[in-house]
Amino acid sequence: MRIRPVEAFSDNYIWILDQTGDRSACVVDPGDADPVLRLLLAEERDLTAILLTHHHADHVGGVESLLQHFPAATIYGPHSSRIDSVTAHLREGDSIELLGRRFEVLAVPGHTLDHIAYYVPAGELPGDDSLLFCGDTLFAAGCGRLFEGTPEVMYRSLEKLRQLPAATLVYCAHEYTVANLKFALAAEPGNISIAERLTEALDIRAAGMPTLPSSVGLELRTNPFLRCHIQGLERNPQAFTVEESSSEVQTFAALRRWKDSFRA
Repeated sequence: MRIRPVEAFSDNYIWILDQTGDRSACVVDPGDADPVLRLLLAEERDLTAILLTHHHADHVGGVESLLQHFPAATIYGPHSSRIDSVTAHLREGDSIELLGRRFEVLAVPGHTLDHIAYYVPAGELPGDDSLLFCGDTLFAAGCGRLFEGTPEVMYRSLEKLRQLPAATLVYCAHEYTVANLKFALAAEPGNISIAERLTEALDIRAAGMPTLPSSVGLELRTNPFLRCHIQGLERNPQAFTVEESSSEVQTFAALRRWKDSFRA
């Protein structure tokens, strides 16, 4: 399966999925239809499925326009009725078959309460890596803002993603990597892996390339929001208003509050 990013707005990625020898294509979180249509029409592809992670406009805004060109496409999304165009409502534990792979549905509320992610287990063929399409829940070196959920709800969702195989490729929906790594380095100044990843990300962006996908293993080493459980880390005390003996959720909440107002 081939996965390509389509840039939209200032920093969104819309993911296009297809495979050799098949005109069918799927798209993840098409907030803007125009760049998706240009690619699909240029390659004479048939859009058969749209996968949605949550209801925010920059993830669903292009759906109706895409349906005008591809009316038979199935629209997969959260069971919530907040996305009118969804035709296949999904919950935790559901799975769907697309492009010869199984997509398992994970409930990951926090950014929004209806947020889901799609996990694709590794296949048997070379290159059939495990994949995660996580919308705005997990970012490269970061996580989404808590617009609807509590810190505890979001932390539980991130813990679920932290348990996925380390080799899982992470396809999130925004190019926030450099800014997130600057915060990560401020929050955990003793982490050499973060410093090295920031240097690499700056070079990648200078070349006009996307920093994604990431991997679960890389996030475990460099994402402060996945490292709240690790004792004895050298962390910047500016991040915390709670005692060192605080719970992991309190640590996460303190980091998230600091990130909301952080300026590099």
